[in-house]
Amino acid sequence: MLNYNRIVLAFFIVFVSSSLLFAGGPWPQAKGKGYFKLYEWWIIFDQHFTDSGNLDPNVTTGIFNTSVYAEYGLSNRVTAILNAPVLSRNYMNNLVSATTEQVLVAGEGINTIGDIDLGVKYALTKPGAKYPIAATLILGLPTGKTNGGEQGNLQTGDGEFNQLLQVDVGTSYALGKKSSIYFSANLGFNNRTNEFSDEIRYGLEAGLGLAKSRLWLIARLNAIESLKNGATAATATSTSIFANNTEFTSIGFEANYYITKKFGVSAGFATATRGEIIAAAPSYSVGFFYDMNR
Repeated sequence: MLNYNRIVLAFFIVFVSSSLLFAGGPWPQAKGKGYFKLYEWWIIFDQHFTDSGNLDPNVTTGIFNTSVYAEYGLSNRVTAILNAPVLSRNYMNNLVSATTEQVLVAGEGINTIGDIDLGVKYALTKPGAKYPIAATLILGLPTGKTNGGEQGNLQTGDGEFNQLLQVDVGTSYALGKKSSIYFSANLGFNNRTNEFSDEIRYGLEAGLGLAKSRLWLIARLNAIESLKNGATAATATSTSIFANNTEFTSIGFEANYYITKKFGVSAGFATATRGEIIAAAPSYSVGFFYDMNR
């Protein structure tokens, strides 16, 4: 039988990494200004990348996260960051025998809070710099559930406290009177506790603003490389099995449209182009945001 503890939790790496993508690149919020977002993120998958990068089938599994994201300028160079999955649903369909059609493992689901990210961004360059650089520290709090369901393999968090230190650099340009474009890159190190493997994270992002920046189209490439220094599969708990040596490269796209000067809607998706111990399916998100800077 497939190791469902490993499979069911695999996609949480996608969630953790995607939540960090909201962290605004190297541009901090102005003092007293902020950006706030309520969004839904979900993924449903019936196959996964194995530890050798091959595809294997699994029972259909899904997670839906209703989350609050916020950035607020404590000063012109210091921004506080919050990403909180206030409601997380993890479910698994029935596991049915392909020969007898009997239910081998009954499907089930849980609804609870997910892991919360708290962070702070510090601008290393002065506001208005042509090539702004910022350092961000994100603390991943183990507030989610790690052993839900009758089988104990439904989770909304990984059970470890991680500290991600990331550096972002970018630049932006005006394209005539109605359009603009920006580029940014990031590199980070994620220290993880509870015998979880540490990680190197890096990414690229480009955004195009149209119609006097009422419509923003964003493309992202992100990757995680494991240092493979965590507990081995033979000795780890189910949550550690999920986290050990997880690696992937993903591409994602997002559209943001300002309905009014400050209020808007967003929609996006991301998918892994290669991976190890991770879901082989795209994730999706939709949301509403309020931008105090406009």
